Amino acid sequence: MQNLVVVGLQWGDEGKGKLVDYLSESFDIVARFQGGSNAGHTVKVGDNIYKFRIMPTGAIRGKKSVIGNGVVLDPSVLLDEITNLKAAGVKPDLLISDRAHLITPLQIEIDVLQESEKGDRKVGTTKRGIGPTYSDKASRISVRSCDLMDPSDSPQLDQLEKILSTRIERLYEYELDNSTQETFASFRSKALLLKKYIGDVGEYLHSEIENGKTILFEGAQGSLLDIDHGTYPFVTSSSCVSAAASSGTGVSPFQIGDVLGICKAYITRVGTGPFPTELSDDVGERIRKQGKEFGTVTGRPRRCGWLDLVALRYAVRINGAKFLAVTKNDVLNGINPLKVCVAYNFHGEEITTIPASATAYGEVIPIYEELIGWSDFQIGPEDVYDDLPGSLREYISYIENFAKSRVGILSVGPDRTDTIQVPGTPFEKFTNA
Repeated sequence: MQNLVVVGLQWGDEGKGKLVDYLSESFDIVARFQGGSNAGHTVKVGDNIYKFRIMPTGAIRGKKSVIGNGVVLDPSVLLDEITNLKAAGVKPDLLISDRAHLITPLQIEIDVLQESEKGDRKVGTTKRGIGPTYSDKASRISVRSCDLMDPSDSPQLDQLEKILSTRIERLYEYELDNSTQETFASFRSKALLLKKYIGDVGEYLHSEIENGKTILFEGAQGSLLDIDHGTYPFVTSSSCVSAAASSGTGVSPFQIGDVLGICKAYITRVGTGPFPTELSDDVGERIRKQGKEFGTVTGRPRRCGWLDLVALRYAVRINGAKFLAVTKNDVLNGINPLKVCVAYNFHGEEITTIPASATAYGEVIPIYEELIGWSDFQIGPEDVYDDLPGSLREYISYIENFAKSRVGILSVGPDRTDTIQVPGTPFEKFTNA
């Protein structure tokens, strides 16, 4: 397997961090290609727990870590992550795209003001400046990492500060105090600390591929939050699907390789938006507690529900996900029967895909099939696929047949070693050390 793209197939929080950490041992480079510090990747290695927002997860294993041009970067967050890694004895080998756009304090301020203005139609943003920065990128007023390489001359930043300050004061009728310039001066100085890491990511990755090096492309959020293909407007501000691995790094679409889609054995969502299979009963609360379903970045409790196979098949299609990794299978232990959504009832008509309209999607009623659950889940680090409960293997087979994608990896716990390779797939040679 030359290169591999890892994407989430649900509303994020599928366990991509753990899987990228697990897989990265077998790759030379790990490249993050979209999103910002609204993403949360958690990795457990023995007694150590690492939490990332920007840093590619492969940094824990000492892999070359690349942040692509598709990422919007908050210098303060990344600097904190670098500091924390060094304190843990890990020195990141990092390259940041000179075309990556930077999040400034004023864009964070605008994010807060915009979300407040939406009232009942709040999207549930993390208020970290992600959306406004992507908007300013499209408006061609944003600041890129290359713009701050000369500390004495940053006309793009000066222009952005002027435009955003005026927007805040006139559009939102919010009065900025004298600390704004001090905040921007602090931002500028922090951004300059990253100068030694900045370079031409597209050229670097192309050269490394030509030299036979392998790349693991790491996505953030999930496909149902994609700005084009997700449950708009309750989405993130970037493209979360596999095609973004090319546009977000400068690597040719012909070189990004196979796609591994990550999904939970159930499904969760953070924030507002339609969620047909959501459970508001004791089962939903049990899943939340057993799965520790609270946001890595925000700490917010996640909404939990039965696995939605209609949504999963849709996400497999738009990503071209040749393989699946199913996570948190241990969380469903002892729940019997299990339900999976196989279609929707929309005003009396059975449909088998996601409506484009979020309003219409909020009105669908899930149609379920019941499957036998499993109990007494006792899986050790030396166990293999055939040691899993038979009903779990049948559950996985049902997912494969419905989604039309081959399951290659199962996660049965939070640690690296809690990973099962499926025989007959390219992943059976991967190590869980």
